[in-house]
Amino acid sequence: MKKIAIITGASTGLGREFVKCIYKKNEIDEIWAIARHQDKLDKLKKQMGSKIRTISMDLSDRNRIKELDSMLSSGNVEIRYLINNAGYAKFCSYGDLNIEESLNMIDLNIGGVVAMGLVCIPYMPRGSHIINIASQAAFQPLPYQNLYSSTKAFVRNYTRALNIELKDRGITATAVCPGWLKTDLYRRASIGADKATRKFACMAMPDRVAKKAMADADKGRDLSIYSFYVNFCHIGAKLLPQRVMMKFWLLQQHINPYSRPSQQ
Repeated sequence: MKKIAIITGASTGLGREFVKCIYKKNEIDEIWAIARHQDKLDKLKKQMGSKIRTISMDLSDRNRIKELDSMLSSGNVEIRYLINNAGYAKFCSYGDLNIEESLNMIDLNIGGVVAMGLVCIPYMPRGSHIINIASQAAFQPLPYQNLYSSTKAFVRNYTRALNIELKDRGITATAVCPGWLKTDLYRRASIGADKATRKFACMAMPDRVAKKAMADADKGRDLSIYSFYVNFCHIGAKLLPQRVMMKFWLLQQHINPYSRPSQQ
């Protein structure tokens, strides 16, 4: 029985750092690295080594996830780590995205996480771990980033509840809630919207977040938060009304919700 780890969004950024962490674990025979772009996956495999198995896949496509289910059923494998890192963001108002873009964000950030869990859990023995990447954005509603923050709130709540439901199977589920990370997320998420996230306070290195998440998962924790700043925001979101937290957010981003867009 081959012991594997499955990591989505594995080719760059935080996903790549999780690959590095898992690669060091001698008990893992193979890492199934999943991402959309095969060229980036090939580069990852070349740099990391033969322990990497690359799978080019769009996790918002239900049929492709069914293909993964077939691969698992015929592969004589057990999954020790499932790390759902794939996702994307757009920094803008609701009206700056069309229906397809909006629903695709929901399909990937929410549907992909749920589907991967349903497919993989039957192959996970006792002592296995699910690590789902939520965000500091999950702590409160975020105007002009509303869809992304809502999907991450789902991931956070879903994962913590799932952790309870999986106790009888001996599987832990951990929601990772990083703040701003020094990755390419910002370049992809920024679309030049008139009102959008532009201030990224207390950015952290993705390798430190990944190591903290792995340590928290191994300790059986259902929540992983890195840095004093993000912990402070987490506590603030618990103590203060959401309307107050949203006002703080708008002040931090220098956004006036009552001003008309410049193009008007």
